[in-house]
Amino acid sequence: MTVPVPASQVPDPQNLRITTKLNGTLMQESNTKMMIYDIPYLINHLSQGTTLLAGTIILTGTPGGVGDARVPPIYLKDGDVVEIEVENVGVLTNKVVEEQ
Repeated sequence: MTVPVPASQVPDPQNLRITTKLNGTLMQESNTKMMIYDIPYLINHLSQGTTLLAGTIILTGTPGGVGDARVPPIYLKDGDVVEIEVENVGVLTNKVVEEQ
């Protein structure tokens, strides 16, 4: 179930903790203050060439700690559960399913 988060719950979108867990194990931890481009810049830049509608999702990349860069590398497999949390916003949980 998706529940909108009021802006009052996110006073500073450029200072939110971000984590990624794989099967409950912390794999990535960062903060939006580490972004190369801040959110207002991204919205401004993207809206120059397209209309951003309510609910539009802007993908901004990922913090350090991705599986391919680990030693040894860690790759997602069938049955894995990935949880991505943004402080004050919520948790997105996805189960990995092997393509048939």
